[in-house]
Amino acid sequence: MALSKKKARWLMARKGFFDMLPLNLAVLPWGILCGSLAVQRDFSALEAILMPLIVFAGSAQLVAIELIANNASLATILFTTFIISSRHFLYGLALRDKLKVLPTKWRYGLGFLLTDELFALSSHSKSFVGQLRLIYAVVAGGSFYVFWLLWNVAGVIAGSYLPDLTHLGLDFAIAVTFIALVIPTVINLPILVTVIVAAILSVVFKLMAFELDLVAAALIAMYCGYLTDRFQHKHKRVDKPDDNDSLDETHNESSSDNVTSKKHSSLSVEDKL
Repeated sequence: MALSKKKARWLMARKGFFDMLPLNLAVLPWGILCGSLAVQRDFSALEAILMPLIVFAGSAQLVAIELIANNASLATILFTTFIISSRHFLYGLALRDKLKVLPTKWRYGLGFLLTDELFALSSHSKSFVGQLRLIYAVVAGGSFYVFWLLWNVAGVIAGSYLPDLTHLGLDFAIAVTFIALVIPTVINLPILVTVIVAAILSVVFKLMAFELDLVAAALIAMYCGYLTDRFQHKHKRVDKPDDNDSLDETHNESSSDNVTSKKHSSLSVEDKL
């Protein structure tokens, strides 16, 4: 029995919500940390809530809160948050061909909701294709936005009445969330090399107190993954026989077979004579 359009939309919206639900719950400590940190750095409750409402970027929020609290210049704040959030530029490039055919309201809405978590759920080749999959993406991304805002509000309330929450290790939720996002994507050797190099270099650069540790580790890791991919393709071309050579060999074999058959035919004629 075919589903009605309304029923199909409801089922897809429900699927988007429940697929994103584990990640919505996983960022609870992270959201509480952002909200409580803003209050403890002398942000007003309204300012602390406007941060997730407008910025909607966990890492950028944490860094921006610390920079604003330390009276950093506007240029420093903008440049630092730009570098931290630059990965979203890569997300946009990866999804450009799928989103460029959509109306402007869809592109702007999905662009705002496009987080690491939504991108992780958009790896399927047919994601964002068709109305039902767009509903799935909007509900998944929208639910994450709502939950992120709720966890930040909870952090603002907790930060107003409880002692400093930054010493509870809530920032470990950031690492756990990204580990959960990365592991399912390790499906080939280049990606595995990228992940391992990034993990090692991020720790090494952190111990060296290198300011752009994560950016440098990510760039070097991506280049190592690119080199690994090129190395694999190069060896595949070497191992795979050339099609032209195969055709030439086939042609030569067929020619020799024709010559041999002609010789046998002439010999049989001569015998009959």
